[in-house]
Amino acid sequence: MREQVFTHASWAEDRAESYERLEFLGDSVLELAIARAVFDRFPDASEGRLAKIRAHVVSRQSCAGVAKELGLGDRLLDFAGEVSPDELQRISRSRNVLAAVLEAAIAAVYLEHGFQQIEPAIVEAFAERIEYARSGHVDYKTELQEALARTGTQVHYTVLEVEGPAHDRQFVCAAHVAGEQLGMGKGSTKKAAEQEAARQALEALGVVPERI
Repeated sequence: MREQVFTHASWAEDRAESYERLEFLGDSVLELAIARAVFDRFPDASEGRLAKIRAHVVSRQSCAGVAKELGLGDRLLDFAGEVSPDELQRISRSRNVLAAVLEAAIAAVYLEHGFQQIEPAIVEAFAERIEYARSGHVDYKTELQEALARTGTQVHYTVLEVEGPAHDRQFVCAAHVAGEQLGMGKGSTKKAAEQEAARQALEALGVVPERI
């Protein structure tokens, strides 16, 4: 089953032999573990807030981050077949692929050990992200990605300008959706500028970001 966890559909002889079926199961196992964790840790939160916290914690971006921390992208390379190096690098760094492999891995250990045995390890892997949610911070970039995903649209960020000396940089970034600039932000880091650009893009789309 370990080999199946790290088998991408593009190099599997039969698509059912890839990680996709395990990903389906692992997604549900992950959601249950995180749902229980946030239910226990946020006793005063409403159903709507709990759902929003869970969605942020188990988002594709979050799962991909945990997968990187666990080195799952590198393990994926070890099981690749006759695939070009460029394609391997693209696949192993893809956010969606990393998130899928993580969910497949969760499913594999669930099938082998059962939910009760693996639940603490799942929660521990996402502990920082759960605590991050406690602050009530809004991740505008994730919010925008999720809003656009419903229409099959993507956002693209560009750096418009970098101002100031090396010790006091100011970045100006833009958020483009379907070729149109919908937001522009400024910040002391590229990430901060992109967050502000994403916030403006959400407003332009008529989406009001909610605090989690």
